[in-house]
Amino acid sequence: MRSGIVWVLAGVSAFAQPANSSGTRQAVGKLQQANQAFHAGYAALEAQHLDEARADFARVVRLAPQLPEGHMALGAVLVQLGHADQAIPELKQALALKPDDPGIRSNLAKAYASLAGTASNSATAEAQLRNAVAVDPTDPTLDDQLGSLLAQQKQWPQAEAEFRKALGILGKAPVDSATAAMVHMHLGVALEQEQQPTDAEQELRTAVELAPKNAAIQLQLGLLLAGEERDDEALTPLLAAVRAETATPPAPAPSGADLALAMSLQRLGRQTEAIPYFERAVAEDAKNASALNNLGLALTETGKAKEAMPYFLRALAIQVDNPVFHEDAGVADLQMSDFNAAIREFQAASKLDAKNPELHYDLGLAYKLQDRMDDAVKELQTAAALDPRLPDPPYTLGILQMQLGKLDESADSLRTALALRPQNGDGWAILGSVLNQLHQFKEAERALRRAMELLPGQPGPRITLASVLAAEGKHEEAVALRKEAADLTRVAVNRQRAQFSTNAGNQLLARGQISDAVSRFQEAIAADPSDAEAHRQLAVALDRQGRSAEAGAERAKAVELEAANASGASGTKP
Repeated sequence: MRSGIVWVLAGVSAFAQPANSSGTRQAVGKLQQANQAFHAGYAALEAQHLDEARADFARVVRLAPQLPEGHMALGAVLVQLGHADQAIPELKQALALKPDDPGIRSNLAKAYASLAGTASNSATAEAQLRNAVAVDPTDPTLDDQLGSLLAQQKQWPQAEAEFRKALGILGKAPVDSATAAMVHMHLGVALEQEQQPTDAEQELRTAVELAPKNAAIQLQLGLLLAGEERDDEALTPLLAAVRAETATPPAPAPSGADLALAMSLQRLGRQTEAIPYFERAVAEDAKNASALNNLGLALTETGKAKEAMPYFLRALAIQVDNPVFHEDAGVADLQMSDFNAAIREFQAASKLDAKNPELHYDLGLAYKLQDRMDDAVKELQTAAALDPRLPDPPYTLGILQMQLGKLDESADSLRTALALRPQNGDGWAILGSVLNQLHQFKEAERALRRAMELLPGQPGPRITLASVLAAEGKHEEAVALRKEAADLTRVAVNRQRAQFSTNAGNQLLARGQISDAVSRFQEAIAADPSDAEAHRQLAVALDRQGRSAEAGAERAKAVELEAANASGASGTKP
């Protein structure tokens, strides 16, 4: 704008030359008045007195309509005042008088773009933006704006084309990294909507490289990765988006960033970490039912059902017909042993989503806990029928049928569950017990041996199998199994005793009762010499008594046991 005004002043001076004829003198007089008006308009513009500038430039146009710069100056001020509709005729007149002036073209294009922003409907806005692009096809921001408008209308392929045009223009000029980053982001969003996640991710990562501190871009990348079930990867950009407030320079975190981060943490099972971000999301938008419900769910899953319940109630007040909200509230009621309330919530959920097997399963469990066995069986059977691929409904149904003495039905349900989840060691053990009661000894033996493979440290399957073998006349094997079971039971009892003694020792150590702590840790080691924690804590207590050599020996033993346990867990011999 400044260079145009300087040129006009020079032009006005050139026209304002002395002349002899009266007509020429009159023209020169008008040019001089125009020159004065232009100076006044320029001064008003510099002082941001836009209404005064408009009046002065309008006077310039009246006095010297043949000067394109007067029309351009008036049009530019009108755009700044929000009157793009009035600015466009002035800028068109300027362009007609001086077709090759890039400044006039740029101002006219921006007027069209400004008019698009105030259009009452998308069709008018699109037409104005297309006019802007036609007037100035070298401005990438105009194609980006047009693409964004098309994206709002969900015209994704057309939006993609405009974003690619913008990037093509940017590629022919010195790179404006901030502008390029935004266009790459917009293109990435369009590609994601067109089901092209790989290309979308590439565009968003390019945007992040160009503008790593742009929280909006980081958020979009995080949302894409989370949508691809890559929550572990999504955490990095989502954290960057949330932490924009503490960056240098600080910037407000984009709306939705806290909720997106909290949801990813929740899906990763990191409920405790998710809670503060859910709380921030709720503070940002107290009417966000999803944020309220998921905060309640995170609190419930960390054992805080009582604290969770107000959030569930607030979510349901906003969306009373959401079956998931009713289900999650019911889970919290179960945690608080309020079975009647849980049943009400699960019933409400199943009415809203009658074909959802999980809701019938939850309702069946609640009935079982309330000893309404017939109702529980009915709901569990419904859940199993709705989705025969789910292992939990037939498994729980089998246990319930066993408790009701319906052994044949129990065996059938357990077989179905184990076909779906063959690694369920407890399931094989229960099936073996049911088959033993049915005197189906051969099949019971097979089920129990499978349980022993999956649960090598559990005495229960061996005890039951010993009974089966005894019934089959295999007394020596039965005796051997009972001995194994007794040994395993002894080990389990000793481990429990060791854990109890170690916990007691830790409490004494914290209170400074060192001698008593040493005794408790020694009791733990006597009960279970393989308890690495007991050796390590004994070393700490001995150090406090000044018994450094003994402490070192205990610490070395703890390291040895931990290494042995680690190699055992990896399937190799220590």
